[in-house]
Order: sequence, then C-alpha cells, then structure tokens
Amino acid sequence: MNVMTPKFGMGASVRRVEDDAFIRGAGRYTDDITREGELHSYVVRSPIPKGSFSIGSLDDALASPGVRLVLTGSDLVHLGALKTVGMQEQPDGTRAPSRDIPILCDGRVSHVGDAVAFIVAETRAQAQDAADLIEIDYEAEDPVAGIEAALADDAALVWDERGSNTAFTYLLGDRDKAEAAFAKAAHVSRIEFRNNRLVSNYMEPRAAIGEWIEAEDRFTLTTGSQGVHSMRRILCDQVFKVDHAKLRVVTPDVGGGFGTKIFTYREYALVLEAAKRLGVPVRWTSDRTEHFLADAHGRDNVAIAEMAMDADGRFLALRVNTKANIGAYCSQVGPFIPWVGATMATGVYDIAALDVEITGVYTNTTPVDAYRGAGRPEAAFQLEKLVDQCARDMRLSTPEIRRRNFIRPEQFPYTTPTGRKYDVGEFDGHLTAALERADWSGLEARAADAKSRGRIRGVGIATYVEACAFAGSEPAHLELGKDGTVTLSIGTQSNGQGHATAYAQFVADKLNLDPSKIKVHQGDTDRLEKGGGTGGSRSIPLGGVSAARAGEDLADKLKRIAADELEASSADIELADGTARIVGTDRVIDFAGIARAAKNESDLKGVGEFVQDEATYPNGTHVCEVEIDPATGETQITRYTIVDDFGATVNPMLLAGQVHGGVVQGVGQALCEEAVYGEDGQLITASFMDYAVPRAGDIPNFHFETRNVPSTTNALGIKGAGEAGTIGSTPAALNAVTDALWRAYGIGHIEMPATPQRIWQAIQAAK
Repeated sequence: MNVMTPKFGMGASVRRVEDDAFIRGAGRYTDDITREGELHSYVVRSPIPKGSFSIGSLDDALASPGVRLVLTGSDLVHLGALKTVGMQEQPDGTRAPSRDIPILCDGRVSHVGDAVAFIVAETRAQAQDAADLIEIDYEAEDPVAGIEAALADDAALVWDERGSNTAFTYLLGDRDKAEAAFAKAAHVSRIEFRNNRLVSNYMEPRAAIGEWIEAEDRFTLTTGSQGVHSMRRILCDQVFKVDHAKLRVVTPDVGGGFGTKIFTYREYALVLEAAKRLGVPVRWTSDRTEHFLADAHGRDNVAIAEMAMDADGRFLALRVNTKANIGAYCSQVGPFIPWVGATMATGVYDIAALDVEITGVYTNTTPVDAYRGAGRPEAAFQLEKLVDQCARDMRLSTPEIRRRNFIRPEQFPYTTPTGRKYDVGEFDGHLTAALERADWSGLEARAADAKSRGRIRGVGIATYVEACAFAGSEPAHLELGKDGTVTLSIGTQSNGQGHATAYAQFVADKLNLDPSKIKVHQGDTDRLEKGGGTGGSRSIPLGGVSAARAGEDLADKLKRIAADELEASSADIELADGTARIVGTDRVIDFAGIARAAKNESDLKGVGEFVQDEATYPNGTHVCEVEIDPATGETQITRYTIVDDFGATVNPMLLAGQVHGGVVQGVGQALCEEAVYGEDGQLITASFMDYAVPRAGDIPNFHFETRNVPSTTNALGIKGAGEAGTIGSTPAALNAVTDALWRAYGIGHIEMPATPQRIWQAIQAAK
C-alpha cells in the first residue's frame, strides 16, 4: 500500500520546503556566517589586460591600520596552479598544452582582473585602503580581446611561447563523407554569426571563509559551490598537494550557480593559505564588479554553419566551423565546452554526414567556461538558426522543413554522426502540440493587426534535444533518527533548484512519510565520502533515482524491525504517515519506536546508487512571438509557448520554475545580454549600469506543458530539465526577431543580442 504517493510522491506538486526560511530572511549563505576572530580580505587585481609588473615596497601597506598580511605571487611558490581537465584530443591524437591559472600572478598579467596581491585586515575597507599603498609598476603591452583580432596574421600573442593564439583544434564527424554530400546537394544554406559572451550574474556573489584548525592539522573552507567534493579534490591535488583528509569543504545555502559556481577559484586557496599563516579565520566576499571581472564567463564564439540539402529540402550534411574564445587561461572545463556542444550538432534531425572543426582561441580576457547548458545552447542555436535560413532559402515554412527532417520515432534508438545514442523521441509530436497551443494559424491576423498599429510581428521556433545526466552515479544515504525523522545525505548541491523538496518526494514515495519529516543534507565533505555535484541536469535523474532506491532499502529494513516488534511477517507490514502497522489492524509502531527497537545502527540506514551508462536526451519545442516597434527597435515578447519532453515529471511546480528561469536567461542572451571588451582589452560592461539583464516587465506569461516519452536509459524514465529552458529559448527568441524583420524588410540576419539599437540600425540600413 502506498497511501501517500498521490499527495507527496513523484509527480505531485509539493510546495518547496526550503522557502519558509528563505522568505523569512533565514537563509544561511556564506556571507551570513561569521567566525570568532575572523579577518577580512581583498584581492588586488590588474587594471591592464596584458603586460609585466613589479611590486615595490609593501611596508606602507603592512603598516596601514588593521592590516595583518599581504601576499604576492612570490609568497606562493609552494602552491600549484589551477589546471584544466577539459582538453580533448586533437586530430593528431595529442592534447594541446594548457595555460594554468596561477593563484597569484608573479610578474605578468593576462587579463583585466587578474589577481596580483591579497591583503588581509581587520575589515574589508582597511584591506581595500591598503591596496592603494602597494607600489605596483605595470608595463602594459598590446592585448588582443576578440577572436578575429587574436587570429589576425599580425596579432599580438597572449602567450609568446605558444607561437600563436590558437589554443587547440578539434575535429568531429567524417569530412570526406560530408564533402561528398555537399558535392551532390541541390542547395546549400549558409549562416555566419556570433554567439555572444555572457556573465552568469547569480544573485549571490561568491564568498569564502578559510580556516586552519591546528588541533586537527587541517583546513576548512566554507563557500557557495555546486559540489564540495570536486573542490576538495582540486585544492588538495593541484594546489596544496595534501591528502584529501586535510581539507573539509562546506557549502551552506547557495544563491544561484548556473555552472559558474562549479569551479574552484583562486580566492579559495588564498583564504586557506592566509588562515594558516595567521592562525585565524579569513573571509573574502566578492562585489558585483569582481564577479564581472573574475568569475568565468560563458559562450563567446563565432561560427559558420552550412547545410547541404536535396531539391525537397531534406538535409544531407552539416558543416560547422567554430572559433571559441577561451580567454587568457584554460579554465577548469573550458576547453571541453565547445567539444561537448559539437557532439549535439545535428540535434533532432536525421543528418547522415557531419563535419565540425573547432579552434580554441586565447585572448586577453576573463576565462570562458561552462554556463547554463554548457555547449548545448551554442549547438542548438546555430542549428535552429540555420534551419530557419534553410526554410527561407527553400521557400518552405519553418514547421514544414523541420518535419521533413526530424528523426522519426521508428528510427529509435538512433545514433548520431558524433556517436550520441538517442533512446526515444517524438519530435513532431511536441512541435505539433506547441504550434497548436501558440495559435500558429492565427499569426497572420495578429501580424496584420500589428501592421495597422505601425508595428511588425514575427514568430520563431526552436526544436531542440540536449544531452544531460551523463553516465555515472550519485549515491544516496538515508538514516532514521531517534525522533522519527529521516535524513538524506547526497553529494549534489542545490543552488536554487529545490533539491530538499524533490529528493524528499522520492523518499516520501517509498516510506509514505510527509516530506516535512525528511531532512536533506548536502555540501559537507565530512558527512559524505564522495559526490558528483550539481551540473548537467544530473541531480534528479541520477540522485533522485538513488534516493528512491535508498528509500526502498530503508523501507525494507523498517518493515523487518516493525514485524519483529509487532510479531508479524514483514510482508504484512505497511508504512504510513510515520508509522508501521499490520495491514488491516490497529497494531502499529511509529518510526521513533522503530528507531529505539533497532539492534544495530545499520538497520536504520538505507543506501541507494543508480549507475547510468549513457546520457539522457531531453527535448522539446519553444515558440516565441514578438512585436517590434520599427521607430525605436524595441521588442516585446507577446506569446511564449513551450512543450517539452522530460521523460517523467517529479514535481510540476519545481519543473515549471526551472523552465521559466532557463527561458529568461536564454531570452536575455538573444535580446539584451552581452559582455563587451574594447580593443584595449578593458571590459566595458563591468556593472549593471552597462550590462543589461531581463526584467520582469520584459517577460510574458509562459504556456508550459510536457509531452513526456519516458527515457529507457534512466531507471525512472527521467531525462532532466535544469538547462533545457536556456537551450530552447535563445534560438526561438532570435528566430522570432529575424522572422519579423524578414517579413517586413527582407532582413535575414541580425546578431545577438538583438537590442533596440541594433534592430533600429538594421531597419534603417534596409530602408
């Protein structure tokens, strides 16, 4: 009997248990935590994008009020650099040498914001004041900030010893097969575009507290993250070169991550080193401009994409040439991002031949790494933008050209030209549903109405598939407490998704226990031996299944204990509302009683680990409709429709929130967000005065629904949803703007972000 499932289990719209604390201001973020005797720190950052520097006397800074320590690069020669794990094989079978990130620069800087010195004082203000007293002599050199400039024949080199600004070259697909398909094509469509650079701008800027516990001979780092175990591994293996037992990493509440908080940053090593030297806790908190300058950026590539088609508009081959800006250093997984995106290059379409070439490019800019979707949004954008161009060239409607080229249900399981193994999919099904919900047939009437008001209207489609929940596992551990509550420990890390609610639902489903009686613990390397962290939409497809299996394991043990106490067979025991009882009787024992009756602690613990061998492949269709004022270039999104296939839904409310948030971030890239560097290497958009993000008034109400086809890869049919909104929304929004401009002015291309100024200029040029 499973009496609580309809109310609390998988598929129920359980309200977030986290929110009570958050809306009362009782969240516990890193900057809310204080340690007795703690000191504050400040990072001195380079004002120039490239050059050498020398540091003179530190005496004035050290004598400044409250200052306790000043560290420079020469003080940290015993610390290793932060290394990338993202390099993939090049055509010759080698992996390109990387440029590691030093904890503090020693004599040279490579981008504005590069870390030069670290000051510890009694207050942050004192540390910041002391920075002005450090004598630093910079010798500026010519930088390169953009891809084109970096690859020019006469370009200044970011790293002289490399001999060029090419960081790596990857090839995917079969070039000979693709060339043969292009040779026989009836038509080839081509686009060239830029995938603009973004800053993640989570609500909570990064912060960290470093401690050295002398009695334990080890460090403790408290910081917002997307997983404590990988951070411990990197700091121990790469930087401090100590056993993992020498570092405890703790993550409290986290105010947003979006991929960017996965990474191990310099400041974490610095607060630990300073804490050990001073014997007191040292804290650091970023301000928003530091976030713009020092936290990994996202996207930033230029691409040429071509599609070979037969006379009926059926796709024969896809050719893509991508140049990816990776910044001044190779960030943690940065070189991996364009490669993993390219593995999804053919998307939802049956394209037999593929040729992709990727060139990584060093520039004197902040390093680029994973940002929500991590390569898959770039792949989906270039493909869906190209498909719309194909439709215009072949004089087909955008839905029709997609339908002609979808992978059909009977073709599954389907292996793509890059070896991706799609298990299931009904792409035409969710396209058709989305068009119906969006009232596609009424578009012309709405366009005519807009024209009568002096405006233009357009609609954009994006039908996408992504890879997530990659092969691996995420073990879950349950324990029944003496008070009758159950605690789940798992190695993922919530940064806003609602893990405490979702995981509790999986457990509640097996124990028939109210989710409020289930505590979820994440973010402490002392509490759990290992964990994979949160990223790539893996938490629920992997961790959720493990939590369910742990629940089954614990339920069996509790039934056996209850059976002994109630003198019955365990097969006759049912769990309900925190009790175990003999079916059909009033003989009952509550969970607290079971805990007291247990003879061994292991009898009160449940463990589950689901191991997945292949990625899952969420997919869906987004339809965006816009209205543009030609006099100002202002764009208004008037309708937004989403029909997604996530395999199975755990919590409809949490799911809708994830999708809505992702859509807003994707729309932001399409219409307003861009990190801009000047030719001099200075970041022009280093604050919210210059960097635009969507506001509530910019976003319409969404129509969102699912049309799920359960995954055969995942044990519960779940495909994952955390990044999907971002992947579908950018091409849908940009395609809508382009459609409006094409209908009214014959404009078939506009770069992102499609700001009012950019749209207005395009219209004036067309006139």
